[in-house]
Amino acid sequence: MAFGNAAAERRAIEMTYDGLCTVTEFRDVKDPNTGRTTPKPVVVLRDQPCALSQTSLSSARRTATDNTIDYDAKLFLSPDVTVKAGSRIRVTQHGMDLEFDQTADPFRYPTHQEILLKRAGRA
Repeated sequence: MAFGNAAAERRAIEMTYDGLCTVTEFRDVKDPNTGRTTPKPVVVLRDQPCALSQTSLSSARRTATDNTIDYDAKLFLSPDVTVKAGSRIRVTQHGMDLEFDQTADPFRYPTHQEILLKRAGRA
């Protein structure tokens, strides 16, 4: 495979996708009973092939009442799908099931897109 063949490069990259992700956006949803419109989580992509890579070492902060996990990761997925900044993304990969808050706009290439994610949670 020679560089410069975007289709062949994309196939090679997508062969490394060993995870699946579900993308949830908050959208304004009108309640049919009350007529009120409120933001609700809506799944916009389900079981999208992807690859997840950790970009910073995991840290855990412990206080008297809480253990907090906080680190950055990068998600690789097809350039054909649209993921908006601010989406919540759940990734299942290598026996892990992780939920992330997206912190950046997707960066698209002809072969894939990369999305920086922020993992924040409790241990």
